[in-house]
Amino acid sequence: MSGRYRVGAALVGAAVLTAAGLVAANWATADEGRRHAAEGPRVEPTKQVGKPSNKSSLTAEALQTELGSRAVGSYYDSTGELVVAVSDAATAELVRAAGAVPKLVRFTAAELNSVQSELNRLAVKSRPGKVRSWYVDPITGTVVVSVPKGAHDVFTERFVERAKEHGDLVTVKTVYGKVVPTADDFSLRGGFQVDKNTGYVCSLGFNARSSKGTRVFLTAGHCTSGKPSFSRNGYILGNTVATSFPGNDYGSVDVIEGWDQQGSVEGWGAPSVAVHGTASPTVGSELCKSGKSTGWTCGRIVANNVTVNYGNNRVVRGLFQHTACVESGDSGGANMTGNYAQGITSGAALIDGKCLDKSNRTNESYSQPIAAALQGTQTTLVLGS
Repeated sequence: MSGRYRVGAALVGAAVLTAAGLVAANWATADEGRRHAAEGPRVEPTKQVGKPSNKSSLTAEALQTELGSRAVGSYYDSTGELVVAVSDAATAELVRAAGAVPKLVRFTAAELNSVQSELNRLAVKSRPGKVRSWYVDPITGTVVVSVPKGAHDVFTERFVERAKEHGDLVTVKTVYGKVVPTADDFSLRGGFQVDKNTGYVCSLGFNARSSKGTRVFLTAGHCTSGKPSFSRNGYILGNTVATSFPGNDYGSVDVIEGWDQQGSVEGWGAPSVAVHGTASPTVGSELCKSGKSTGWTCGRIVANNVTVNYGNNRVVRGLFQHTACVESGDSGGANMTGNYAQGITSGAALIDGKCLDKSNRTNESYSQPIAAALQGTQTTLVLGS
């Protein structure tokens, strides 16, 4: 964010991390108004290596359409020549007459497509294990099955053995690394930024499930007050289901299909932290919090069952106080002790919008205990491993 709108209470010496839209004196809210969309890295056009010198992709598409099932597929070789894989001499002559290079392969398109379809059905019926991909390859004239190096679990081996039953129709290829969905764009972890349709920003606390199996995430109640809808990176997340503020400070938001709810909390430069369960806040315990503005910060719990006056008749009871840094935009973020969920960020005392430790004082931050949030929303946490 290139700019921030601060919200808080008209109480000298204090401000809540809320979305109420009031100008704060010295307390700060943990959600943040948005002036501009977050700026990401500039995307440059991808350079095409080995660009065809005399045949366009349109030519390839037109020729493939003309040949239909007589062609296994087409590709450009390293010199830029359009090559079409075919399985008979007559079709090869048609390719040559069209100005492309024919390549005779052993199997027909129908045979290869049949093998791929069978593997598709097998994957749905019997799990493909760690097998990465399978496709009809015009270069080898076979169905290529990609298997990560060292993958020897029972599901992977069973799938590969079934594929090998097709003999020379299949080529098993060893691959490396781990494939993940679209740059993790649709993953949801604790601490991630979530955007309200009212123009303010909060942080995600924990992924959870309702008693009826509904997918939700937990965040601060002052973020869900008024029952707004939420989005992330410009994509819809869902609508507020439950909200409680003041009195308490928790709320839940449903999560539409397509988002990958993970049982972990963002580590902001360090590995994400798996959620193994819940813990009760104990004075003296170490606590770390994850939020979109200040990332991963740590401190200790210094008080329990604290009643906090955020001004304008917004009094919240039952919070715990800790010394981790919290600033505007962190509202709703995850609070952890080790691998155990402690609570959801509520508010903090700030000087000029910054944590107190930046003015050589001890941070004063407040969080909603997770137990009350789970009970109030009738949800259970999504756990990680």
